This record gives sequence, structure tokens and C-alpha cells, in this order.
Amino acid sequence: QVQLVESGGGLVHIGESLTLSCVVSGNIYNPNTMGWYRQRPGKYREPVATITSDGQTESVAGRFTISRDIARSTVYLQMDNLQPEDTATYYCNVLLGKAPWPSDRDFWGQGTPVTVSS
Repeated sequence: QVQLVESGGGLVHIGESLTLSCVVSGNIYNPNTMGWYRQRPGKYREPVATITSDGQTESVAGRFTISRDIARSTVYLQMDNLQPEDTATYYCNVLLGKAPWPSDRDFWGQGTPVTVSS
């Protein structure tokens, strides 16, 4: 079993930065893809950034940077120049192995809320 615990969310003002952390534990193996997703109020969950076990990254915007510290089993999301539309609950995810990913290889954290205020 795999567990993910996010932290770092909170209230920030427009233009500020925030770094989210996700500690991953359990039976993690390669290949894998770790990612951050968010669900804005009244919207579906959407991807923000992903990073593979061989270090390839994707992000929906240049002000979102994903990284991982293998020694600390932690995935980070650095968010810069935050805007009110970034207000959401941010979730950490890990996908184990190759697609497709059944439920026993697709794991989610409980989420951490981020509010961007003017």
C-alpha cells in the first residue's frame, strides 16, 4: 500500500509564492509518475504538474515547478506569482508502473487547500 501526505497549503496574497510538499511512503517502484493536481471550487480535478521516475517533468504553467527529493521520499510543488484563480485544493498523486493504472496502482493524498486573496 502507498500513502501520500500533503502539507504546505494556506492563505497567501496575490503575487506571493508557496511550496507544497508530499511525503510518499509504502511500496514505490519504478517506473512511476508523481504529480500534483488541483480542484478549484465547482470544477473538476485537473493536472498541475508531473514528474516521472527518470526525471521528466511537465507543468501547465511556467510558474508551477515540480521536483522530487528521492532521499526524503518527497515531491514538491513550487508555485510562484499566485493568482485568485489558483485557489483550490491541491492533491498529490502517484502512478505506479505503466498505463493503464488500475486503482491499486493509482494513489492520492487527502489534499491541502490553497487560498489566494487580494
